[in-house]
Amino acid sequence: MTDAPLILWLRRDLRLMDSPLLTEAVRSGRPLIPLVILDPETEALGAAPKWRLGLGFAEFAKALGDIGSRLTFRRGPALEVLQGLIAETGAQGVWWHRLYDPASVARDTGVKATLKGQGIDARSFAGHLLFEPWEVETGTGGFYKVYTPFWKAVRNRPVPAPLPAPQALPAPADWPDSDDLDAWQMGAAMRRGAGVVGYHLQVGEAMAQERLDFFVANRLDTYATDRDLPATDGTSGLSENLTYGEISPARIWAAGWRAMQGGARGAETFLKELVWREFAYHLMHHTPHITHANWKPEWDAFPWREDNKDAEYWRRGLTGEPFVDAAMREMYVTGRMHNRARMIVASYLTKHLMTHWKVGLDWFADCLIDWDPASNAMGWQWASGSGPDSAPFFRIFNPATQVEKFDPKADYRHRFIAEIARDPSPMALSYFDAVPQAWRLDPKRPYPEPLVDLGEGRKRALAAYGARNS
Repeated sequence: MTDAPLILWLRRDLRLMDSPLLTEAVRSGRPLIPLVILDPETEALGAAPKWRLGLGFAEFAKALGDIGSRLTFRRGPALEVLQGLIAETGAQGVWWHRLYDPASVARDTGVKATLKGQGIDARSFAGHLLFEPWEVETGTGGFYKVYTPFWKAVRNRPVPAPLPAPQALPAPADWPDSDDLDAWQMGAAMRRGAGVVGYHLQVGEAMAQERLDFFVANRLDTYATDRDLPATDGTSGLSENLTYGEISPARIWAAGWRAMQGGARGAETFLKELVWREFAYHLMHHTPHITHANWKPEWDAFPWREDNKDAEYWRRGLTGEPFVDAAMREMYVTGRMHNRARMIVASYLTKHLMTHWKVGLDWFADCLIDWDPASNAMGWQWASGSGPDSAPFFRIFNPATQVEKFDPKADYRHRFIAEIARDPSPMALSYFDAVPQAWRLDPKRPYPEPLVDLGEGRKRALAAYGARNS
């Protein structure tokens, strides 16, 4: 039934260019019904990523409208919504791009099995990654547990050229009814923070391409060194767009590869960072427990503390360690956090404060607009010592020595901490506009004393590590 509609179930693939799903759907010649579902899995997202996803939906709806299509919004369990829309429209197929986190895999597997059993063409496509996780194997047929061999295995693998954007999507004779996206209130949990963080967002495919072009032209050559300096705009910023599929990894890879062939000094380092994301998904696919439990089970008995008062000071950027607090406040103001800073705050929480990495993982999942399930999980387990290819537990980042190396002029700290600056920056002051009023924070209050002496905190962590291994 080539005239029966296809439902295109959109999730984290909010782009027209380099979309295998759209390319194949247009090639089919069938009427297409793009669909977004606010299902329980999406409802469960943290405040910032859920809000940012809603903004991405709105922007992509405009992009579809520009090529004669539209985005249908429905709320409810995915299978229930899909079956209802199939009955309404006479659709004979449901297609989507794959996701790889455990909750999405469980949902999508069930949806596919049920729809196929009912004679519906249920089909999933690649597109969220450069390589499907099961396609990269060691020489003995297993999966990689260490990054460097993984990088060596994929660095020369061909990556297909990005697919062109369709000029139009065939429309159905009648469009189904749609919910009002605004009525979903996907940003409700952001409260007043949305007004602060929103200023720093770059939403949609056009902004993603603009970001990539600017980065390649102006920042890529010095990326290898500048990426470690939190006060320097030395990174691409593309994590925001990549996590929602507003740009494909293949499109980024192609630009980076061309630059590397042209002699850009930082290009290979940039490509390695893109593959670090691939490695995280590779591990999440093969060991899905990485998202919620110690990757190395021998860490299950380690005496990390559960949530505690010190962790709450950490969350609020009030530890008394300026590098740590600047990073936490950066996240509240911009929705993102510099990668070097992420390592510092994770090490401080799990080692100096001896608090379980899951406390930090959950806070990032609530606050980061570029939250990614695989990268977040691997990053926290890497920093804590419980994960694959991890920094050994006894490698404890000292925030004081780290700032000497990576923020020697205190530019980053002054940018985000009003209490230590003679003339606080707008960024530092906006933190107090973003946080919950219930915290009762005031930029005129004295900056707090350190929660823990760094030397004593290190000794305590090493003693716990030694006891575990004795």
